[in-house]
Amino acid sequence: MNQIEEKTADPFEARLSAIERRLIAIEAERTGVRPVRSQRSTSAQIERFGLVGAWIVVVIIFGAVVPESFLSWLNFSTIFSSQAVLVVLTLGLLIPLTAGDFDLSVASTLTLSSMSLTVLNAQHGWGIIPSVAVALGCGVLIGFINGAIVLYFRIHSLIVTLGVGTFINGIILWISDSQTIAGVSFDLVNWVIVTRLFGISLTFYYALFLCLVIWYCFEYTTIGRRLLFVGRGREVARLSGIRVDRVRLGSFVVGSTIAAGAGVLYAGMTGSADPTSGLSLLLPAFAAAFLGATSIVPGRFNPWGSFLGVYFLVTGITGLTMLGVDTLVQNLFYGGGLVIAVALSQLVRRRQPQNFS
Repeated sequence: MNQIEEKTADPFEARLSAIERRLIAIEAERTGVRPVRSQRSTSAQIERFGLVGAWIVVVIIFGAVVPESFLSWLNFSTIFSSQAVLVVLTLGLLIPLTAGDFDLSVASTLTLSSMSLTVLNAQHGWGIIPSVAVALGCGVLIGFINGAIVLYFRIHSLIVTLGVGTFINGIILWISDSQTIAGVSFDLVNWVIVTRLFGISLTFYYALFLCLVIWYCFEYTTIGRRLLFVGRGREVARLSGIRVDRVRLGSFVVGSTIAAGAGVLYAGMTGSADPTSGLSLLLPAFAAAFLGATSIVPGRFNPWGSFLGVYFLVTGITGLTMLGVDTLVQNLFYGGGLVIAVALSQLVRRRQPQNFS
């Protein structure tokens, strides 16, 4: 039976396994660490679920200090609902990061999406569906522009996306006249924030569903594995027949489209669009993405780790705010969290170059 299964196996899957072995060998030679295909030790499991444990500890500590306000279901439902947009934005950032690229324009894409939807719907009388379609189209266009410039001119993605994001900010100020615009259709507001399930707005469930979809694509589809192999070793992936440039371009487009979707949710949550407020989500998104790379699947950007990273950071900030700590703690938490997360993710990746499972 095993022989029959081997003969009928997908040839592309077999080739991906060969690529995986070559990438493992290259990483082992570079780092001097002998690859171990599967780690089931206690320390490995602690590392995988360490962030979950840390989150539980934070909840216990603040729950003991301010039990009435912190441990209330109202507080947790507010946390889950209010940070769903950040979760979606982080998941959008995750796609190019997995392919080895940075996208510093995702927060600008979110803001442009939110602003274009609000301007078309509230000021020009467009229906909510065509307004949402245009908002998502902005994300597709921005992703294509980012990817095309990076790949055609061979410029580092940090420089390109920083420049494109700054250009987008100028467009946002132009179309909004530097003012907050309100009046988004209640239909969108109702399906984003008003309608609730177990006291939590539907935005959270949209983010949860997107997280599930990305996890499935990463783990069980050839597209997800191609994305991973391109991020781990572009030259090896190219020599093995993967169209690296096409994968990278697709990652920019998909990531920006998801960021635009976060902008649609942002407009639905606030009922308006602000030309600058969405930009503040860039640092938290990066902090959550790198913090997530230290858990669940250590050494790899993964959706569930990022999901945990968002709510771990926000839970800490919420607890400190309830204790009366100044609002500047948010910047300290996210800034410090990003630096620590990057350092930890690099340490984990060096120790686990074999982590492809």
